[in-house]
Amino acid sequence: MKPGDELPPLRIPITRTLIVAGAVASRDYQDVHHDAELAREKGSPDIFMNILTTNGLVGRYITDHFGPRAVLRRVAIRLGAPNHPGDTMVLTGTITEVDGDTASVRVVGANGLGNHVTGTVTVEVTR
Repeated sequence: MKPGDELPPLRIPITRTLIVAGAVASRDYQDVHHDAELAREKGSPDIFMNILTTNGLVGRYITDHFGPRAVLRRVAIRLGAPNHPGDTMVLTGTITEVDGDTASVRVVGANGLGNHVTGTVTVEVTR
């Protein structure tokens, strides 16, 4: 691994089940994550994914690429465009820095509306 290396993209279909299951698993019972009618009343066209689900998907993207010896040391993400059911989020990553067994990866997750998530993940890959 070296700076400039790109991770292969990961396409994640955004389903209603993924959004609701992620919210429930993270104990986020905000109605905008499971009740389409209430989400619309609050100005959203549908339910949308919570940040904890997004964080988990970013972590999965990194550990799927680097393998079972990967340890996430830091995850710093920011949300942008919401993930709604029926869209697809494509995660991409570029290694920006390497220090021994540790790498920093710039991650972007884009959907049909724009960038859903941007951030940097620091991962250690033990030998």
